Amino acid sequence: MSSSHLLALLPPPDMAARITQFRAAHDLRDAAATPHITVKARSGLTADLTWLPAARAVAATHAPVPVTLGGPHVFRNGSALHLHVHSPGALHLHLALLDALRPAQQFGYEGPHMTLHLSVALARPGLNLSALQDAARAIFADLHDQPLTFTAPAMVWLTKPGPGEAYAPVETWPLAGPDPHA
Repeated sequence: MSSSHLLALLPPPDMAARITQFRAAHDLRDAAATPHITVKARSGLTADLTWLPAARAVAATHAPVPVTLGGPHVFRNGSALHLHVHSPGALHLHLALLDALRPAQQFGYEGPHMTLHLSVALARPGLNLSALQDAARAIFADLHDQPLTFTAPAMVWLTKPGPGEAYAPVETWPLAGPDPHA
């Protein structure tokens, strides 16, 4: 099996550390080991890496992305425990990547209706996401009361070697475009 790739925004280091500590305390080992907000999932990010120049070009022309990170939720389909993300800029970046990369097929959750999120834990047999959500609500209560707003200055290319492995950063590309609100 070949490696998988995705493009993402990273939370601030202190928030990434909190998520990593929560994951360690609950012995969570899955593809979401590096806390990230996916802006382009695997579709079209092929093993031959022909997509890299277009992805880098999008980063070079896109402004840094304001992000608001909220409290924990479990997806309705039970696939993951995640922190809520609100970011019109991240959705715009996602759509710019779809336009530039033009994947032959894209996942059903990609496009203007994409639900931005930061995965804390992925579902697996024997893992009670409801109980884990209760623990996450206690640890991340501050995000429910006062969401964290930050600006992501870069887009990161992450890869995982194969099934059961975790995504890890490969390269970071500054979001170097002009601020559309300036």
